[in-house]
Amino acid sequence: MSKSTAVFEPLQTLTARALDLPGSNVDTDQIIPARFLKKERAAGYGQYLFFDKRFDGGSDDNDISPNNHPLNATETPKILVVQDNFGCGSSREGAIYALVDYGIRVVVGTGFGDIFFNNSFKNGLLPIHLPLADHLALRADLSPFGLITVDLVNQFVQAGAHRASFAIDPFSKTCLLQGVDEVALTLGHEAEISAFEDSYSQRFPWLTSPKD
Repeated sequence: MSKSTAVFEPLQTLTARALDLPGSNVDTDQIIPARFLKKERAAGYGQYLFFDKRFDGGSDDNDISPNNHPLNATETPKILVVQDNFGCGSSREGAIYALVDYGIRVVVGTGFGDIFFNNSFKNGLLPIHLPLADHLALRADLSPFGLITVDLVNQFVQAGAHRASFAIDPFSKTCLLQGVDEVALTLGHEAEISAFEDSYSQRFPWLTSPKD
């Protein structure tokens, strides 16, 4: 079987700093303000993550200064523990670009905006949906910028003594484990696809166009 070419770093098991981010109904305009979507994507969107929340001035002017937002601390988390309905609002994929470019690999919450949730997997971001009881217990065992372990292989997340299982559809899990999106995963089977097309053409030549 052919091997897919990774488009982002594979995610299997991660033990990393986590940040308990306050606030429910955090929409995509808060995650990355719309004006930054005009910026060159190749340069990265990480610097614009929660820009209007993190900096006084609320603009991209040079005279802004950092405020006391938790993301401005010296520790840089790879995991965010978020509140309900995170990523709601507009469908902008730039919100996920900002999170991933900043270095976030996992967001743990009790609910996500549907489009945000589905787009996350396509960009190497794992959204973990937990029941409220597990979410509260996980937060209770999480010190500021404490460590959380996320085991995608065995599908659990753990902070301190509390461990909670999470569900994920098999296709999305495979993509994250291999570090590929749908296109890369499909191209990884290019040899098998070509073999099938050749076999199909031989069996049903009247259904296929003649090759040049």
